[in-house]
Amino acid sequence: MTDEAAPPGALLGSLQYKNILLASHGTPGALAAEVLALSLCARGSTLHHLLVVPDLWRGMMGDDWLNNVGTRIAFGQYLEGELMGEIREHVDRLTRETSGRGIRYRSEVRQGDPADCLIAFSREVHCELVLIGAPRPKGVPGLRSRLQMDTLMCGLDTPLMVAPYPHD
Repeated sequence: MTDEAAPPGALLGSLQYKNILLASHGTPGALAAEVLALSLCARGSTLHHLLVVPDLWRGMMGDDWLNNVGTRIAFGQYLEGELMGEIREHVDRLTRETSGRGIRYRSEVRQGDPADCLIAFSREVHCELVLIGAPRPKGVPGLRSRLQMDTLMCGLDTPLMVAPYPHD
């Protein structure tokens, strides 16, 4: 046994799935989930990619400092453009990754509570596995989407796999 960590999916052997739901949004934990998902997809399988815009973004349009309609509309369009640009980057990256591996790729963007969106979408696509990344460890900076794990685990009809957070 070596001190080097095994690559994601290596300990799972030759386990392969035909229909995986991946919740990913570009954070380090989510990127680890992407790597694991790709390693678990069989050739000819489908990778369903869910990107959730949490409800907290809705509050960005508050009127405390955006005190006129024109400013509010301009800011809303800017914010939406920034979010859509980030989403396009994630979708384009996974499109490239899956196309070279013979994996069908489908992306879906939803706004709302992350756990509720994930549960609903998992039922729509009838996946064999739901795959997410581990949350950031304490002390690591960044916005937390506050995924309610109890809600998710109790609401899913499908096995849930959590990819370990990458440690450099």
